Amino acid sequence: MAHWLPLLLQARHHRRAWLAGAATVLAVAAGPGHAQDAQLSGTLAKVRASGSIALGFRESSVPFSFLSPRKEPIGYSVELCKALVGSIEDAVNKSLAIRWVPVTAASRIDAVESGQIDLECGSTTNNLERQKRVAFSPTIFVSGTRLMVKKGSPVRSFRDLAGKKVAVTAGTTNEKALRDLDARFKLGMNIVVSQEHSQSFELVARGEADAFATDDVLLYGLIAQRNAKADYVVLGDELSYDPYGIVYRKNDPQLAKVVKDALQILAEDGEIERQYKRWFLRKLPTGESIDLPMSAQLASIIEAMAVKPAE
Repeated sequence: MAHWLPLLLQARHHRRAWLAGAATVLAVAAGPGHAQDAQLSGTLAKVRASGSIALGFRESSVPFSFLSPRKEPIGYSVELCKALVGSIEDAVNKSLAIRWVPVTAASRIDAVESGQIDLECGSTTNNLERQKRVAFSPTIFVSGTRLMVKKGSPVRSFRDLAGKKVAVTAGTTNEKALRDLDARFKLGMNIVVSQEHSQSFELVARGEADAFATDDVLLYGLIAQRNAKADYVVLGDELSYDPYGIVYRKNDPQLAKVVKDALQILAEDGEIERQYKRWFLRKLPTGESIDLPMSAQLASIIEAMAVKPAE
């Protein structure tokens, strides 16, 4: 850890310097005697007034957002959210207590929209339908829907699912992708819906479903978490395109700028790449590694994110 700590501290220094400068400009614009409260709106005003920020997390979206053996939220998205909290603290000039709130695939968008949580730190796909209700950070990961089956299964592709039971998780883009596929190819699948990814996985494990359809990286994570690489296989067909983002409320330009600027600095400094290596290439708390090198597509996205916008 020591080899990247100086770089991380330097990145935090640059971030704080930039946000402090922005805060000074806002304070001057507000006039003498006006505190930070006078120019804050939306989520920034809300968290400064309360002294806390609510972060939504998933219990089994490995390695993005899941519970450690000590039942604490950990993962790639969780760490990026913690970094965003640091930037939000700088923007509101106040330390914030983090309040962790568990959400499911079905409840996460409602939780953001209603104000139950301020940021959703999970594995949520950014698409046009969801953009009507919430806002997304720049892309932090790219995935796609695939199928997981037991090794030795006769299912080799989605075309083998005719009349089969397929597990999906409620409220996911994977469920829609599977239903669209079923209708298009007239497969007659029996789609079984669970509330969480771990429940969907267990349906296959118990032989109550022939396959589990969700984002490929989540399948790799669930298999690694269970030390079960010898027992399951993820099939090659990619059934959808899923860019992930951190979710926050719509029509909140102040928060949107903090999120975008903070991720730009984290990308420029290399911290996003370091977190990727930590969660996708090194050992998870279970002792297993997902061993998933960064795709060229995600590397290009992070490289473009690192470019500072022209003043």
